[in-house]
Amino acid sequence: MIALNVKSLSKMFGGLRAAHNVSLEIEQGERRAIIGPNGAGKTTLFHLISGFLFPSSGRVSLFGRDVTRMRAHQRAALGIARTFQVTNLFQRLTLFENILLGVQAVKAARFCFYRRAKSFGAITHEVEGLLKEWSLWEKRNAVLKELSYGEQREIEVIMALASKPRLLLLDEPTAGLSPAETVQVTELIKRLPRDMTMILIEHDMDVAFAIAEKVSVLYFGSVLEEGTVEQIKGNPKVAEVYLG
Repeated sequence: MIALNVKSLSKMFGGLRAAHNVSLEIEQGERRAIIGPNGAGKTTLFHLISGFLFPSSGRVSLFGRDVTRMRAHQRAALGIARTFQVTNLFQRLTLFENILLGVQAVKAARFCFYRRAKSFGAITHEVEGLLKEWSLWEKRNAVLKELSYGEQREIEVIMALASKPRLLLLDEPTAGLSPAETVQVTELIKRLPRDMTMILIEHDMDVAFAIAEKVSVLYFGSVLEEGTVEQIKGNPKVAEVYLG
């Protein structure tokens, strides 16, 4: 089954062409890396897929359904979750409270404003399960701003998992991390459920090649090359784009 079908997608910002005639086909359960130099249009493509931007032309289909004109929250309800280049967490809340908000966001309880969130037993039990599964239970009461940046990147991925997505978009998950933190986050991503489709933008080629099965290379808003990790590693066009 095709999880994501992007057909002839383009986006113009006035006279600036951020994406041009991009077509991608991602199979269910596939792990795809989107790579390319700065300004290649990678994050713009994520915005178009997730509904933060509407395309100037082209089409986006999610699990066989046309979502081109659906807004971000509507696409999220169909099973898309994403992370961002910069952590998007609640710094003054605890780790437990952050994950709780992620779980509650996809429950009917999100509309209940007269009860404490922790009073919903099923939700708190689900949060506990997530934290224990990812070995974070002992840090549940830590305030986010007191945790390392690497830990926060891990938590952002886990928070995205709280909605049980069918398609997960990871935008530069190892950006700004030390080598040791990069290894830790990479291992976490590799452990994610295999039935979940994953697309990641990544500048670190070692990380991209360690996680992905197929790679798409963007250059000036267009798909330059696409193939397996080995095909991309040995592609002279890709080497020229990165090395000149």
